Amino acid sequence: MMTLMDETFAAVTPERRRRDAVTLLAMMREITGEEPIVDRGIVGFGTYHYRYASGREGDAPAAAFAPRKAAMSIYLPDGIGAHADALAELGPHTSGVGCLYVKDLSACDLGVLRRIVETSYRTVIDGVFGNRARES
Repeated sequence: MMTLMDETFAAVTPERRRRDAVTLLAMMREITGEEPIVDRGIVGFGTYHYRYASGREGDAPAAAFAPRKAAMSIYLPDGIGAHADALAELGPHTSGVGCLYVKDLSACDLGVLRRIVETSYRTVIDGVFGNRARES
């Protein structure tokens, strides 16, 4: 019987993306100490509570990734800007406000990626996080 995780990973193409998903799964499990939860193709670990100055609040994964066809999306809820120095050392990637996009993890420095994910995770689980990713 296939689990939701098995189904999610079985559907990932190309093969390189599936390999990278397995690598990130192990890395984020180790960093967070949490078991993954799959929701709409996003693999999340732990949760954090956010509350913005506007009054909007909610809960979101504290660390997460999504194996997309074009690139691996790695979610950094504290924002890309918070990791500018480390990103300069990472290797080939692109980014959005709160997402890091990597086409091939084997071309990146996994130690640097680990530091980025650990820092982001620790930042958001350390109480109520009040910034929006674009504010970082």
